[in-house]
Amino acid sequence: MVAAVASPLELARLGGQTMGTTWSARVVVAAGADLHRLHDALQAQLDRVVAQMSTWEAGSDLSRFNRAAAGTWHTLPAEFATVMEAALRIARASDGAFDPACGALVQAWGFGAGAGLPGRPADHALQQVRQRPGWRDLEWRAQGAQLLQPGGAQLDLSAIAKGYAVDLLLDTLHARGLRDALVEVGGELAGRGRKPDGTPWRVLVETGADEDGGLPPRVLALKACAVATSGDRWHRFEQDGTRYSHTLDPRHGRPVEQAAAAVSVLAATAMEADAWATALTVMGWEAGLAFARAHGLAARFVVRGAQGASEHMTPQFEAALAA
Repeated sequence: MVAAVASPLELARLGGQTMGTTWSARVVVAAGADLHRLHDALQAQLDRVVAQMSTWEAGSDLSRFNRAAAGTWHTLPAEFATVMEAALRIARASDGAFDPACGALVQAWGFGAGAGLPGRPADHALQQVRQRPGWRDLEWRAQGAQLLQPGGAQLDLSAIAKGYAVDLLLDTLHARGLRDALVEVGGELAGRGRKPDGTPWRVLVETGADEDGGLPPRVLALKACAVATSGDRWHRFEQDGTRYSHTLDPRHGRPVEQAAAAVSVLAATAMEADAWATALTVMGWEAGLAFARAHGLAARFVVRGAQGASEHMTPQFEAALAA
């Protein structure tokens, strides 16, 4: 009897477009694996997320919910339900720093789908938007995955859906027997397993600061975890000499003041990391850092100052840095 010889392993690189950004996957596969079918399977999962949760697609499940009549209950598809349940849980835990019903506010400030150019809305318009239902007005039936449209609630899951998409791709790969991969969607990253040479997936943590020359590079080994970064470097605008962050504080109806250049969160899932990076950014770096320390979150804040950028980490994040 001749012993079976295992196929040599190689590192496949796949990628494409989704959610107005790019995605990529580095996957350990057997040499000669059909990468076209694998790519199509991953793209199909991303298309499923868009079809359910995009604010840019008029026919998405989320857009239909946003247009629905007051008092109507809606059964959400499985992926949408998973994200919605997590979003409401994080909204409660952060006391509204993360709000999945901030869609009207996002549009009012000129961000997101259906918005014009970024700019400060008129006071009366902002007051009307702030009277819209928020996360506390959303009733959720976990059994049956049903969500109530109280009337005028506008969901926006852009601060959590990309993270969920990362997790979904990893789960899709795992279901196909591919347990070693590094996946990224729009900058949110998660890794499982190891590279073909047995070393972990190592990623450089973003700083988000133009003046970060004095900061040491920070590297994480993503063995079975995810990292997401939020901040105002990537999306912001200036008006009348004031710089406004893309990250909005739903509790006060305006952009975060003195937002950290970058807030990175390490978590078991990219969905959790994505949402908490936003929530901590909204809190502001001092309150956010105190919250992260009190709740055991692995977080890093990069803050601009007169002398350049400085970093502040929780013990959990510092402990996770690669040697």
